[in-house]
Amino acid sequence: MKYTQELCPIIQKDTLNRTTFSFVVKSEKAVQTMQPGQFANLRVAGKTLRRPISVCGFNREEGWIRFVFEIRGEGTAILARMNEGDTLDILAPLGNGFAIDPTEKAVFVGGGIGVPPLLGASAPYGENATVLLGFRNMRAIILSDEFEANGADVRIATDDGSYGHHGFVTQLLAQRLDEAPCDVIYACGPTPMLKLVAAEAEQRGIRCMVSLEERMGCGVGACLVCACKTKREDGSETYRHVCKNGPVFDSREVVWE
Repeated sequence: MKYTQELCPIIQKDTLNRTTFSFVVKSEKAVQTMQPGQFANLRVAGKTLRRPISVCGFNREEGWIRFVFEIRGEGTAILARMNEGDTLDILAPLGNGFAIDPTEKAVFVGGGIGVPPLLGASAPYGENATVLLGFRNMRAIILSDEFEANGADVRIATDDGSYGHHGFVTQLLAQRLDEAPCDVIYACGPTPMLKLVAAEAEQRGIRCMVSLEERMGCGVGACLVCACKTKREDGSETYRHVCKNGPVFDSREVVWE
């Protein structure tokens, strides 16, 4: 894993909803080797541990990286109070991202704050992408207009029925796959959602890549906190680490418990 520590000025800050924020930072080094689905570890003032934040998008030519994150605790609350002109200390790019082939028909399934990393991953697919997004309610919806601007067919589910399909995003997945085949499914979100997506993909014989989330300490594979149970090729089980071996795994490798 090749990564760099870089001091990156915040060049744009946007508030997406009451608890979700978008930062665009200027980067000269980290952005050059970044891939969709990777993440960065951000230093937080007054905290010992950095916070892992997925990469929402990046542009090598223009030299910027975008992070979209939700306030989950003290650390992300401190991050949210930063402003344009402030400097973020980042370690990036970290982990293994999505393997992208824009010639394929792809379905992207995102839940909640698992949606942001799918924006950059789906962009190259244009009209070859169907994007299925699940949120608690209409007020929690983020980035849907940006997926549409990239040419994707976007469908939304809300738990309370306040917008789009009333129910789970996995129900939208089953409906979409009944309509027409696809070559690959990419998913990021809560573990129960990922488990259902993986089961649907396996039942239909579709390749599926999932981005897992685990609590992390170092983000580079040294502390061994973010272990997840996976399968070897011979069927035996072993533990691998989300920060170093993931966060993206083939869904057939994951032991869903």
